[in-house]
Amino acid sequence: MKKILAFICSAAMLLSACGTITSSAPLEFKTDSDNSWITGSEPVSSSIYVDKIDGLSTDFIRAVDISSVLSEEKSGVVYKGFDGSEQDIFKTLKQSGINYVRVRVWNDPFDAAGNSYGGGGNDVSAAAEIGKRAAENGIKTIVDFHYSDFWADPSKQMVPKAWADMDIDTKSDALYSFTKESLESIIKAGADVGMVQIGNETTGAMCGETNWIKITGLMNAGAKAVRETDPNILIAVHFTNPEKPDNYEQYAKILANYNVDYDVFASSYYSYWHGTLDNLTAILKKISEEYDKYVMVAEMSYAYTSEDGDDFANTIGDGGTYEKHYQFTVQGQADGISDVIQAVHNAGEKGIGVCYWEPAWIPVPGENYDDRFKLWEQFGSGWASSYAGEYDPGDAGVYYGGSSWDNQALFAKDGTPLESLKTFGYVYTGTVTDIRIDAISDCMTIIRLGDDIILPETADAIYNNGERKQVKVEWESYDESLMQSCGANDYTVNGTADGMPVKCTVSMVEPNYIENYSFENKDYSMWNVINVNDVTTELDFQEKSTDAKTGNISFHFYSENKVDFRLEQTVKNLKPGAYNFSLSLQGGDCANDTMYIYAIADGKEYTQETGVVGWANWQSPSIKNIATESGEITVGIAISCDAKGWGTIDDVLLNPVER
Repeated sequence: MKKILAFICSAAMLLSACGTITSSAPLEFKTDSDNSWITGSEPVSSSIYVDKIDGLSTDFIRAVDISSVLSEEKSGVVYKGFDGSEQDIFKTLKQSGINYVRVRVWNDPFDAAGNSYGGGGNDVSAAAEIGKRAAENGIKTIVDFHYSDFWADPSKQMVPKAWADMDIDTKSDALYSFTKESLESIIKAGADVGMVQIGNETTGAMCGETNWIKITGLMNAGAKAVRETDPNILIAVHFTNPEKPDNYEQYAKILANYNVDYDVFASSYYSYWHGTLDNLTAILKKISEEYDKYVMVAEMSYAYTSEDGDDFANTIGDGGTYEKHYQFTVQGQADGISDVIQAVHNAGEKGIGVCYWEPAWIPVPGENYDDRFKLWEQFGSGWASSYAGEYDPGDAGVYYGGSSWDNQALFAKDGTPLESLKTFGYVYTGTVTDIRIDAISDCMTIIRLGDDIILPETADAIYNNGERKQVKVEWESYDESLMQSCGANDYTVNGTADGMPVKCTVSMVEPNYIENYSFENKDYSMWNVINVNDVTTELDFQEKSTDAKTGNISFHFYSENKVDFRLEQTVKNLKPGAYNFSLSLQGGDCANDTMYIYAIADGKEYTQETGVVGWANWQSPSIKNIATESGEITVGIAISCDAKGWGTIDDVLLNPVER
């Protein structure tokens, strides 16, 4: 299942014509429902643990993108209040401390027969209706123009059908007119628009253009339309991949060089993919100070469960090459929200908000996949319908279907809001709750075939206040003889700890005589790292699961200079005989490289050339039948390449040819 498109959302308050945020009246939290707890001084009782964020302005943008909500409701989804009874979702959002909604706008997300491309079918009329309903509940709107007929993200920025044959000047005029007419229509419907986003994740492309001169010209055409409509509306531009801060600095510099008229530099931030919170704070703070712009996280989310609710694969689950910084629980989801709010707040006074992407995109009703598929097709409530294939044949035309986001929603599958939705208010007060275990981390152990199977006695318990402790595990019975006789395979053993389920993955492997072969033990004294002439600037054992083949740790290399090093281990006291040696490596940007694995036994050297072909594209070179009578073998890898080369090494194996 291909990863669903990345998206953006942003939010902010009113901006005066001179480019400063104006002070606004305090939010009326008691309108329609009692929200006085948000501005109270005492912690609030809750089932989740949330720390108060000191000094957080009540004007801080607390936004959610609910672009799919109309198509969800048309498909039969019923949203509820915290008491479990049916309630207008906008009222529930208001009660939870939300002060902005964000809605995407596509030019023409329909085929000639009027069938929706899916993803909510978000044209101007849909944005107007969502904005009107938000305003009726005291919530402002962020209008996100994609300037495309369907999803725009870093991988694609497709031009709308109607603009496909236009030259850049004609397209610029069309974009200006579309922006102005659409915005006027949305405001006339009753929406209280506080921000307009010019483009969606425009990381090097927009509206079919890839030349920055043309892109910035289009941005200015959209900005001109917004300023003429209402100079108090904030204008945002949006980028992603903040884990590459050099790119962000370059984007900000380009915008300044071409005099792009904007107020907010917005970033997506998914902790799965986008680096550390410290890095996020640092790059937002730097841009805000150097270019005098407001900054915000325009899109974020986190999973509260690994379960799939609609038989359409989720973007985030138990597997995958991404960082899992929090447990997949309601508490973990709340931690993810509050941490991002804190990170933006730490960027300084110009850090103005955070938006959560699609918290209401839950499964549509149906007994089975076929029932739900009919609704996705009829109402456009899946990420894409089959009709989108005419516009986007390579992606939507192949992977159309339901929501891959339902396990990251802030509503349960039955439409009941999760307690994590209130995190946007709880950050003002903190909460009072019983300290308890929220989740227990699963275990993993690697056993050589023939060795006794010994499972861990304890597991890592994660408490709702973030503390971690080891707790005793009671394992269920398992068939050791079966696990020993079926060769190299993975097995799951279930157990309980403090009454909570836990599982252990037992990897039965061929006898391997490399000590600490996957680097998970942080004693690396058995490994010899040889930095030839000390030219390689980064050689370390790195704890980052996305760069590890198994477990969390791998050996990492990178250099601002030439890369030239060897990593090796000498194994002694082997039985005389033949052995196979292999390892796994991945990486990139290794120009003019020389890479090979080697083994030295009884005075003879064996080598096998290898290389890297991209991130997470693991190569597994091997050397067969290494003969030894002395019982000593040295194995390793030698890598040299030009500056900026990078990669990781993992799972070093030395197996006997016959057991």
